[in-house]
Amino acid sequence: MFLLQVAVILLMAAVAAVLLVVTVKREAEQAAARRSAAIANAVAHAPGVVAALRSSDPTAQLQPAADAIMRTSHVDFVVVVDRRGIRYTQPGRASLLHTRISYPQDLRALRTGRAVTGHVKSGGHDAMRTFVPIKDSDGRVVGGVAVGVRVSTIDATEAGRLPVLLGITAFAMAASTVGTALLGRRLLRQTRGLGPSEITRLYLHNDAVLHAVREGIVIMDADGTILLANAEARKLLGLPPEAQGRQVDALPLAPPLAELLGSGREASDEVHLAGGRVLVVNQRPLDGHEAVAGSVATMRDSTELSELSSRADAARKRLSVLYGASIGVGSTLDVGRTVDELAKATVPLFADYLTVDLAEPVLNGDEPTGAEPELQRVVSAGIQPDPPFAPVGAHVAVDLAALAAGAPDAGHGRLDADLSAGDGLVPRYVPGFGAADPALTEPVAARGIHSLVTVPLRARGVVLGVAAFWQAQGRAPFEQDDLELAEELAARAAVAIDNARRYTREHAMAVTLQRSLLPGAPPELSALQAAHRYLPAASGGVGGDWFDVIALPGARVALVVGDVVGHGLHAAATMGRLRTAVHNLSALDLAPDELLSLLDDLVTRMDADEGKDAGGEPGVTGATCLYAVYDPSSGLATIARAGHPMPLLVRPDGTVHTPDVPVSPPLGLGGAEPSEAAELDLPEGSTLVLYTDGLVERRDRDIDFGLDLLRGTLAAHPGLDPEATCQAVLDAVLPEHPADDVALLVARTRRLPAERIARWEMPSDPAAVAEVRAACGRQLAAWGLEGLGYNTELIVSELATNAVRYGSPPVSVRLLYDRKLICEVADGSSTSPHLLRAAGTDEGGRGLFLVASLAERWGTRYTRRGKVIWTEQPLHTAADEAAAATAEELLDQWGDEEL
Repeated sequence: MFLLQVAVILLMAAVAAVLLVVTVKREAEQAAARRSAAIANAVAHAPGVVAALRSSDPTAQLQPAADAIMRTSHVDFVVVVDRRGIRYTQPGRASLLHTRISYPQDLRALRTGRAVTGHVKSGGHDAMRTFVPIKDSDGRVVGGVAVGVRVSTIDATEAGRLPVLLGITAFAMAASTVGTALLGRRLLRQTRGLGPSEITRLYLHNDAVLHAVREGIVIMDADGTILLANAEARKLLGLPPEAQGRQVDALPLAPPLAELLGSGREASDEVHLAGGRVLVVNQRPLDGHEAVAGSVATMRDSTELSELSSRADAARKRLSVLYGASIGVGSTLDVGRTVDELAKATVPLFADYLTVDLAEPVLNGDEPTGAEPELQRVVSAGIQPDPPFAPVGAHVAVDLAALAAGAPDAGHGRLDADLSAGDGLVPRYVPGFGAADPALTEPVAARGIHSLVTVPLRARGVVLGVAAFWQAQGRAPFEQDDLELAEELAARAAVAIDNARRYTREHAMAVTLQRSLLPGAPPELSALQAAHRYLPAASGGVGGDWFDVIALPGARVALVVGDVVGHGLHAAATMGRLRTAVHNLSALDLAPDELLSLLDDLVTRMDADEGKDAGGEPGVTGATCLYAVYDPSSGLATIARAGHPMPLLVRPDGTVHTPDVPVSPPLGLGGAEPSEAAELDLPEGSTLVLYTDGLVERRDRDIDFGLDLLRGTLAAHPGLDPEATCQAVLDAVLPEHPADDVALLVARTRRLPAERIARWEMPSDPAAVAEVRAACGRQLAAWGLEGLGYNTELIVSELATNAVRYGSPPVSVRLLYDRKLICEVADGSSTSPHLLRAAGTDEGGRGLFLVASLAERWGTRYTRRGKVIWTEQPLHTAADEAAAATAEELLDQWGDEEL
């Protein structure tokens, strides 16, 4: 066995010698490859190489350097090429300069960016050649360098050591024979049967893991002694090179971290500070791993992640505030609510306190000057219910010039990160703190307010006010990013406030216009008692609903309710035009159906005119109207409606009826279709309820439901006067926020007592005039109006004579004793008399002049059976002597009246 072992050893020695020669040869090639790779990498990463390649003459800069490298490094050649493969250096063969290299692997390396090493022939000798791409700072390939080293250069060096190596090998083989048995048994026990390759692989892997990972690894024994600390752990913990083998307590570590590492306890993702770094530490004990005792700790640097997380969290909060303000501020066109929305969006998400002060003209809808010495506090909000500032509504002084002086551009604010610095006073440009009085700032300091951002609210180049954001203790002071956020919030709020201001002004103008177009208090009439209500839509815009109570001749009264479709100034202006037209047409004393027909023609012409202004397309105004005339002497009401909701009638017994009033198309859409009217006989004490569709019509319910609700309300309150009836109807029927305008008119009818009405039928005989004249005098005496007898008799004489002479039968005379004395002469003719100014030589033409002189008003109205000429005289007990003298003179000049 020993000879066999010797033979084996000799054989092994021979094989070892052969292998040694081969190994020397291979090592020479490997050494040459390593040298060429090292020099090629050094040249590729040398400073200035990239700049030289990009210079105008790369060869002039690179060739001397390549020659120097060849002399000092004993390499065969150094060739530098650009990214296309064009040579910029070539030792000994200048003809190859600026020519393309022919090695495919080099060109492939330029495309892929990876280094290649290979075996080549250089001058008839074996050489190892390495080609390394040259990259710029951005990682782009800009060229490459090829370096060649002859194997013979390395082989000569290695061959000189071959005898020594062979002797050492022989000795080692002999010694190994002796130690093989001894070491083999021990190694097998320690390596657990693993072969050398497995052991090498494990060692290399463990070493690579320990030094290549980006986490620090510290292994300690049970006594807290550091057994192993990789390079990352030494960098993170700031450990000296001799830390391995020392106790944890003896190292310069923060107490919490030292306690953790020395205790060996289990820890998961604990955050510790070490040398200004934020470390996340995990630690596990090694107990249970056979004879190994101690613990292993891993740690990673989370400083940048923590900072980025903090910044991202702050940015997320700022974006959240800005998003909330973008959707929450300016949702209404009300200045006060807009500022309140700014407070809700910023307190406490962005600031602990907020004060907003606006110029007083802004609150009234007017244009501010931007230089107001005082502002009005609109908001004073904070995390506590009683902020230490001036209350809402107070006028505070402000120095806008001082605020603008610190702003680099218009609209920028001021940042006071630390109010406690300096004298500790709030800056004088903050509203309410103009004077350097410590008493003003003591409440602010007492609340722990330490930081302030002041931003002007600027829109269209004009300062509307100032917003001040305050930060109290417990929160970080404001930073530059907070100032920029505050400026953005103020800019958005200023635009919303300015829009609300302009809307307030325009709305006030529109409401003033609409109110001026609507009637005031209803007139005092004997015919009826009226009350009305007008409510605009909840949106705040003006509309086209209107109503009217118009006194007509003969103690009669006209009730009007109308509705122009749409909202806005156009609807209000159209309503004003229609209301004026109704007044003018009612002065002609037309029947309701005739009046609506003329009003329909007017709306049609208005639509045509608007269509021409709009480029030829017809513009449909769209309007509805109800017109009713009530005569207290007869109790008759004549009603016509054009597209309008039907009226309601509450009889004296409390029953509610819906009169059958024919409906015509809305105004402007009637065309040739005539309007129709209905006559109603109303008992005294009846109540007419007229309204627009906004009272009973809603989007969420049928109109019949609203009508039933209105009828029920009227039936439940039969004895109320018109004012109380209006309020009861609105409380029961109208929603809290009506979507449309509402006009409501309630009229309770009265009858003119029969004893105050006198009527005489006249034959077509001039002699009968005297009898009627005398009867009028007796009737006036019976009424106690003797003072009006003379003038009235003259009026009756003139009008009755004209009716007999120029009119048609039947002729009648009627006196009405109302708030005024009304005289009416009716005949069957439709010819209207005209007032003439007679010359001194004319025989007639003075009759109507006499009537016009004695009466307060006079006129003509047409009936279905002819016409009625009427006069009105104020009630008084004594006749004017001058008027009587004039009447006597005119009576002496009695003449015929020309028709």
